[in-house]
Formats: sequence, C-alpha cells, structure tokens
Amino acid sequence: MPYPRMVRLRQNFPRPRVDNIPAAVRAALEPLGLGTRIKPGQTVALTAGSRGIANIPLILKSAVQHLKDLGAKPFLVPAMGSHGGGTAEGQRAVLESYGITESFVGAPIRASMDVVEAGTTPEGWPVYLDKIAAQADHIGVIGRVKPHTSYEGPIESGLMKMMMIGLGKHTGAAWYHRLLLEQPYDTVVRAVGRTLRAKAKIAFGMGIVENGFDETALIEGALPADFEPVEEKLLVKAKEWLARLPFHEADLLIIDEIGKEISGSGMDTNVVGRKRAFKSAPPANQPTMRFIFIRGLSAHTHGNAAGIGFADFTTVRCVQSMNYKATAINCTTSGYPEGANLPVHYDTDREVLDTALSIIGTRPPEQARVMRIRNTLMLHEVEVSEPCLRELRKMTDFQVLTDPYDMAFDADGNLT
Repeated sequence: MPYPRMVRLRQNFPRPRVDNIPAAVRAALEPLGLGTRIKPGQTVALTAGSRGIANIPLILKSAVQHLKDLGAKPFLVPAMGSHGGGTAEGQRAVLESYGITESFVGAPIRASMDVVEAGTTPEGWPVYLDKIAAQADHIGVIGRVKPHTSYEGPIESGLMKMMMIGLGKHTGAAWYHRLLLEQPYDTVVRAVGRTLRAKAKIAFGMGIVENGFDETALIEGALPADFEPVEEKLLVKAKEWLARLPFHEADLLIIDEIGKEISGSGMDTNVVGRKRAFKSAPPANQPTMRFIFIRGLSAHTHGNAAGIGFADFTTVRCVQSMNYKATAINCTTSGYPEGANLPVHYDTDREVLDTALSIIGTRPPEQARVMRIRNTLMLHEVEVSEPCLRELRKMTDFQVLTDPYDMAFDADGNLT
C-alpha cells in the first residue's frame, strides 16, 4: 500500500522555566511561615504521586530539606490511589522508578494501603485518608496542577485531587470514582478537600505547573485555606502552557508510547481528544482523530496500559507487554473498565497502517492526513504527512524542519 510522505515539524510553545529548583521550592515555602505551625521534632507526611512530573525527585528533596531546616522529621507517602497494582510494594516501586528513593530525597518512604475515615462531608460522603499520613503531626500536599483527562472545570487535576484520590488510596479512589458516575466532579472534589482540610492535619500545599516542553515552569506554595483559589489560578496557567498537536484533526494519529507517568489515561485526552466527562457535556473544540494507533508502552508505566481502550489499533508486542491485572485494577477502580479494552492489534506496524488507511473513507491512502508523536508530553517535534500541511488549519506556531520523506520500516515491518 502507498503511504503519504512525512515531514518533521518543530512547534513553538510558551516556555517559562524554573532553572533553580531548590531555590524555587524555598521561595514557595518560606512565605507560608511554616515554622509557626510545624515544631521541631514533629513529623510531616509529604505526598508523592505516580505521575512523571519533571524534576519531582529534586522538588521533593528540596521540600524535605526545608522541613528539616525547621527541625521537622519529614517522610514520603505514596499518594496514587490504586496505581502500582494497588499494593504498597507496587507503589513504592513506582516512586523508585522515578528516582524518588530514600537515599536521594533524604527521607523515609512509608507505604501502606491502609486508610482511616477522616470525616464525612456535609453531603454524607465518607472521607478517606492514608493511615500512615493520618498518624503524622502534619501533612504536606505536593502535586502537579494540570487539565484533567476526564473532567472540565475551575479545579481539575492538582492538590485537591491529590488529597481525594491520592491520599484516599485504593479504598478512596474506588469510592470516589463510583460517586463521580453520579455527582459532578467539582462538587465532590471541593467537598472532600474541604472536609479533609478541616479534619486532618494538612499544613501546606505546593503546586507545580509544567510548560509544553515537559519542564518545570512554576512552583507555588499555599496554606490550606488558599488551596482552591491557588489551584484555580495555577490551572489557568497550566492550560495556557499545555503542549498541543499542530492540527486539530487527522485520519490517523500514531503514538509511540503511552504510560501512567505520561497521563492518567496513558495519553492526555486534552491533547488527542476523546475526553469523556461525567455528569456534563463533552468539552467543545476537542481534537478529532479518526483513528489512534498506540505502538507500545513506556518503561515507567510498569505494564499498566490504562487508557489503551481509547485507541483503535495497537500491536501484539504492546499487548504482550501489558500487566493486564494492574491495568484492570486501575481502570475498574477509576470507573471506566473500557480503558482496559484491547484495540484491534496486529503483529507489525505495517499491518496496522494498511488496515487503518484502507478505511479512512474515499481518500486514497497516500493522501491520508497522518500525525506521529512519541507521547503526549513530548510534542516539541512531531511528524505529519504532507496533506496535513496543505489541507488543515494550523493550531500552533511551527517550522517545517525537513523535506518530505517516506515512512521508514525495519526488517520486521515496524516503524523506525
């Protein structure tokens, strides 16, 4: 089958960047005056999530050092709901795979899946909290603020979600995701967060925003009373700086890898489309991909292929690399078992392309509008077919780096 010729593009995104992480963490925490509430000798549980946040080992290390300078005894708790196979050992392994180790961070990692009930919201919903964190004198909530892959609103993925899902462990994640099938996300995340801040020993938060180059762009601290307005402000920045595809539509989007460290849904639906929204209409102006082809899983996802069900095609090698149990636990806990559904899969990339490009309508395969990316975090350089340049409206500023070239395959029939 003839394929369209490709070109490589370099996209230009806003690039605010933090160059000195320890100084930025110190500047975020010092104005909070934590020494007035955290006393020498007291313990502080810091949240460490399952996302591949840029510089997260150094960010946590710097927060640990700031607390040690106050005379406190910080430690880390994995705050990642059901990830890592829903086990304490699995969650510790996830952190260590990111370089978040006790020796580097300078603090113990205390992993457990046990929770306590910290209270009840005014609506009557239980509020769960990691048992080890609950036993600490204080809790510091650290996490990235960014658009959520399922929900739209003034608060999406950030400190409030970290408290609700992360610190809720598997028990909380399962309960809240069931609740979110019936209740609006904004209502639930605010109610749980407010109750937890009132009942638990939340001392501070630190929100991280990244730019479109997967770099740390902003770090901001907040006292518990300010979590909501601070997170709302940071989310506006996160959406402004979000990396995007150069075109809003394509016949075929090829994604080399998906993974939990890349996005909660393996691939960021804010980038590729197919964003589902519970209790509300789908967001307007989503990207529209006729077909999505996932070639494989990232190393850091540990076989968790959650979100693979959003794709139409994949490879046998990708399916064989899955940890299906971990994938199923994650997806069913989140309330969308379809996220673990297996797309149509073939032995080789060439077979996938031949199938996909034969069913895109009346357009001949060599005129297909195709885009190829490594993953949804790394969009600085992408490949697109010539028809994209001729026919589609530009959504970003970019330069064409190469002359048109043919797709290259290895001896096994897979894209190089």
